[in-house]
Amino acid sequence: MRKPLVIRAVLSLVVLVGATIAVLTTAPTLGLDLRGGTQIVLETQDSPTVEADAEATDRALEVLRRRIDALGVAEPTVVRSGEQRIVVELPGLQDPSQALDVIGRTAQLTFHPVLGPGTQADVEGDVTDDIDTTDTSLDEIVLQTEDGEVLRLGPSRLTGEGVDNASAQLDTQMAGGWFVTIDFRGDAGRAWATLTGEAACMPVGDPQRRVAIVLDGEIITSPQVNQGVPCNVGITGGSTQITGNFGQEEARELSALIQGGALPVPVEVIEQRTVGPTLGASAIEASVQAIILGIIATGIFIIVVYRLMGLLSVVALLCYAMIAYAALITLGATITLPGLAGFVLAVGMAVDANVLVYERAREECAIRGRTPRTAVREGFRRALPAIVDSNVTTLISAGLLFMLASGPVRGFGVTLTIGVLASFFSALVITRVLAEMAAANRAVAARPGITSLNTLGRLRERLSATEPRFMDAPRRWLIVSLVVVLVAGAGVVVRGLELGVEFTGGRSITYTTQAQDVDVDAARDAVGAAGYPTAVVQESSDGITVRTSPIGEEDQRSIRDAIASVAGDAEVLNDELIGPSLGAELRRNALIALGIALLAQLTYLAIRFRWTFSSGAVAALATNVAVVIGVFAWAGKPLGGVFLAALLTVIGYSVNDSVITFDRIRELRRTSGDEPFYRTAAQAVLQTLPRTVNTSVSTLFVLVALLVLGGDSLGDFALALVLGVIVGTVSTVAVAVPLTTGLERRYPAPPPRPKVPAGERRDDGAVV
Repeated sequence: MRKPLVIRAVLSLVVLVGATIAVLTTAPTLGLDLRGGTQIVLETQDSPTVEADAEATDRALEVLRRRIDALGVAEPTVVRSGEQRIVVELPGLQDPSQALDVIGRTAQLTFHPVLGPGTQADVEGDVTDDIDTTDTSLDEIVLQTEDGEVLRLGPSRLTGEGVDNASAQLDTQMAGGWFVTIDFRGDAGRAWATLTGEAACMPVGDPQRRVAIVLDGEIITSPQVNQGVPCNVGITGGSTQITGNFGQEEARELSALIQGGALPVPVEVIEQRTVGPTLGASAIEASVQAIILGIIATGIFIIVVYRLMGLLSVVALLCYAMIAYAALITLGATITLPGLAGFVLAVGMAVDANVLVYERAREECAIRGRTPRTAVREGFRRALPAIVDSNVTTLISAGLLFMLASGPVRGFGVTLTIGVLASFFSALVITRVLAEMAAANRAVAARPGITSLNTLGRLRERLSATEPRFMDAPRRWLIVSLVVVLVAGAGVVVRGLELGVEFTGGRSITYTTQAQDVDVDAARDAVGAAGYPTAVVQESSDGITVRTSPIGEEDQRSIRDAIASVAGDAEVLNDELIGPSLGAELRRNALIALGIALLAQLTYLAIRFRWTFSSGAVAALATNVAVVIGVFAWAGKPLGGVFLAALLTVIGYSVNDSVITFDRIRELRRTSGDEPFYRTAAQAVLQTLPRTVNTSVSTLFVLVALLVLGGDSLGDFALALVLGVIVGTVSTVAVAVPLTTGLERRYPAPPPRPKVPAGERRDDGAVV
């Protein structure tokens, strides 16, 4: 066994052992769209006195973290994103109203003496018309308690900055129920003693014996000072207890508000996503089924086409899946719903490199008469440039998704990147080890038919007998392609683009219903009668979907009740809220991402080939994008963030066909002499078409499984990719090559100098 092969074998073994250990010992980190829960994205706003910069956002984050920790949510996540955004993830929380009520309060937490009772007229404005009730430095403010009692309050004596800790506790000794303990820091303890000492001088039952704690212009509690507290001494020791008829949830919420204190700057909810656990479970099940069925179908197809080498590819494909999954969980990447789809897609893409190698090895064995062992080595060597180029183009799109997208779509970019790198390793290391070891076997060498390397395959043999004249008139191909683009583009003009809430701002809620068949018209009328006549009510595979302008939790519950009135029951399955400012930003980022993707592909291909080649490839990409968008417009399907992920993937994936065809054109030109470019280009298309068909069919097996099993959550994503694969395959022949041919006619480049071979190598390594 040659030394390089031994090194690859040892490396493969080490990586596989490490991947196995990682899979067995590390639990995956699931996104909220898979495990259920709520994600809230907050944006800090400038206040009259404080600029919402990174420092202020960090301070606000710490306040929010304390408030959220007190909610009792298991494993909450609070992180800063950029300078002004805070991402809050609350696993398992299906009703975000409580969290929003607690974390969204922004005013200063203050402690006040109670001056006496007030009147309802004071609250309604007779006294406070021109008074800001959140300005606690005023001599007197009038506020209403949760019980409806009106109190006149004096100026604040201390603020939330003096609170060191607040916690809800259960009185287990006296069976007194739940109470809240407050610990003060520094001078705040003395200020509290003074405040409670003054109140203790008043008779029991007098409102002035109470102390009011105010947050966001509201009295959150107004306890009476205990009878045992001395007059003008107060509660000393830097700690106090607030008792009352508290339940566990009430005590926790009160302690959370007191503990959180004040946010240094206001915050605004710009995005909110709530996913029910049943949706996540069904998405996982659908994705796993798609992966299994896709791998089985792809494996059968590859084995039928490439026999023993195809079987080895299936083994390498399973190794790839293990490595990619291990890399995801080891790096701590969050696995999201689009991320699962990216993993499924990468399974299909992992076949591409193997197909490239085997088609090259077939040429070496069937045309040049090399032994299987030498043919395999040469196949890997000759396929390497195309494999590198195709992987780089996909990585460009994945990188753009990571940089410009957010939330689950960014997770797709991460998963796709890891998948591409893992497939690159499995193809060039694991597959090569298996293929070279099999080809070196004497029994295999004696029966070359078992490897399928001794034949070009029926399709390639038939194409080889075809006269390559179909590129003689490239303008015809371009005219037909233009007509297809215009027909697809007409959908945008006639039907218009239905942008998802990610790009327009608004709220999209999917409800599961008790009734199996719900009358959508009746549901639409009920929602309209509830006060939402402009809401879009549609039937989906998961239930009823309602899309509206941005609305609050109370509005959401009203819509839910309206649907329940005609469906027997309604439960939130998926809830997504996007603020208008964020929608505009995401829409802008989507256009930037598409523009950068096309420019990046143009630049890379111009460097690797020539500007005429890159122009043809980018024109094919633009055709793919236009056709996919046009079909979605004609079908009336919404274009959201996941669709953007699919579109960028189409750009990265479909350019592979053009790259591989261009690579063959470049190779043929070195040996074609004075043959016209259009004839060389046509010959390159015929020679690479079997690889294109085999790769596309393998990928479509997985995508069709995802399309059938994925439901609404993944169905549109898979549909966009299916269209992209099909149109991308055709556009190489109908757009990329014809346009390049036309440009080369007008701006011809000198043919490259043919390479002078250093010598042919025999199997024993000697040069002849």
